[in-house]
Amino acid sequence: MGEVRVPQTAYYGASTERARQNFPISNLRMPRRFIRALAQIKGTAALVNTELGLLDARLASAIQQAAEEVEEGKFDRDFVVDVFQTGSGTSTNTNANEVIANRANEILGQPLGSQQPVHPNDHVNRCQSSNDVIPSAMQLSALVAIHEELVPALSFLQEALERKAKEFMPVVKTGRTHLQDATPIRLGQEFLGYAGQAERSIDRIRRAAEELAVLPLGGTAVGTGVNAHSEFAQRVCAHLSRRAGVPVRETDNHFQAQATLDAVLSTAGALRTVAVSLWKIGNDLRWFASGPRAGLGEITLPEVQPGSSIMPGKVNPVIIESMTMVVAKVLGNDQTITVAAQSGSIFELNLMMPVAAYCLLETIAIISASTQNLAQRCITGIRATEQGPQMVEQGLMLATALAPAVGYDAAAAIAKEALTTGKTIRDVARERTRLSAAELDRLLDPARMTEPGVEVGPAGG
Repeated sequence: MGEVRVPQTAYYGASTERARQNFPISNLRMPRRFIRALAQIKGTAALVNTELGLLDARLASAIQQAAEEVEEGKFDRDFVVDVFQTGSGTSTNTNANEVIANRANEILGQPLGSQQPVHPNDHVNRCQSSNDVIPSAMQLSALVAIHEELVPALSFLQEALERKAKEFMPVVKTGRTHLQDATPIRLGQEFLGYAGQAERSIDRIRRAAEELAVLPLGGTAVGTGVNAHSEFAQRVCAHLSRRAGVPVRETDNHFQAQATLDAVLSTAGALRTVAVSLWKIGNDLRWFASGPRAGLGEITLPEVQPGSSIMPGKVNPVIIESMTMVVAKVLGNDQTITVAAQSGSIFELNLMMPVAAYCLLETIAIISASTQNLAQRCITGIRATEQGPQMVEQGLMLATALAPAVGYDAAAAIAKEALTTGKTIRDVARERTRLSAAELDRLLDPARMTEPGVEVGPAGG
C-alpha cells in the first residue's frame, strides 16, 4: 500500500496511522475500560504463549510489561482510532499490537518502529485474531464495569430506598392508579416498591453478566481456532480471571460466540430494563414533590441549586432530570446495539463491534454514575410532608372499605354523593347506612386499609 508517515514519537505504527487517516469521523475513541481489557488479554496471551513454548520468555516478559503499562493508561494518547472504523475492530486490535510491540522493543533497547525483536503480529498477536480478541475485550470490559461500578451503585440505591421505606412507613397517604385517587397506602410501602426495583435490577444485571463471562477467545478468524494452540484460550481465561477479578471461561461454541453479539444484546436488554426502572422511580418522586403549593407536595426533595434565572426562590428536581436524560441516552444506545447485533452479524463475524462496545460501556458508566448520584444527592435527603396524611380523609376511594359491608353499588353511590357534595365518605356513610360510628371507624381506618389480610364483614348494611 506504499509508505505512510507516522509521527516520530508515536508508539503506534503504520497500520494504525492508516486507520487514523481512513476514519476521520468523530472525536470518539474506544473507552478506557475497553483498552484496559484489551491490554489484559495481550499480556496474559504472552504469558500463556511462553507456557506453551510458543514465545521466547525474554520477549514475553517485555510484552507483558508493555501490556501492563497500556492497562494502566500510560499510552492512552496512542490509541487514536475512531470508534467508527472497520466493523471487526481490527484497527483497534492492530493499534494495541503496535503500541505494545513498540514499547516492548523500547524496553529491550530498540528504537520505536523497529519491529525487532518483538513483532506486533508474530508475537503480540500470537494465537489471536481481531475477530475473537475484540468481542472478548468487549465482554470482559463490560463484565468488570458491571462488577465494579453498576452493581455497587444499584446496591447503594437499594439501601438508601430501604432506609427511606422504614422511615416513611408510619406515613399513610392516598394511593393512585390511572392518576386518580385509589385506596390508602403507606409512603414507606411505595419506597419499599422502589427498593424492590433496585434489588431486582441487580439480579437481572448479574444474570446477564453470566453470559458475558463466556469469551469467544480461541476461535481466531472464523471460529475454527486456526493458528491457535488448543490450550491457549482456556489458559488465558484462567489468568484473566485472576487478573481482572472476575471469573471468565472459554466458550464451548466458538462459531456462535464470535459470529453474533447475542451476549452483548442480552446485557443491553437488562440494562434497558434497569434504566426504565430508574425512570419510574424518578418520575414518581418528582410528581410527589410537585408544587410546593400548586402540586401534590407530599414529599420534599433536597434543594441542590437555584432552579430559575428569572423566578426567585424556584427549586427544580434537577438530579432526577439529569437521570431521565441518562435513561434517554441508554435507550438510544440500546437501539444502536440492537441494530448492530441484527444487521452486523453476517456469516462468521459481526461487523459492528466497535460501536456496540462503545455504547455498552457508555451505558454501564452513565447508569452507574447517575444511580449513585440519585441515591446520594436526592434519595437520602427526601422528607415527607403533612400533605399526604391530611388528604386521606378526603379520599373518595375510602368507599372501597365499605363495599364488603354495604355492597359495591351502595358504596359507589356513597362515593358519587361525596364527590358531588364535597362531604367525606364517612359523613355520607353515616347518613345513608345503618353502620354504627364504631363500625365506620373500623372500616374507614386508613392505616388498617394498608395492611394485607384485613378482615372484612359481610355485605348488607
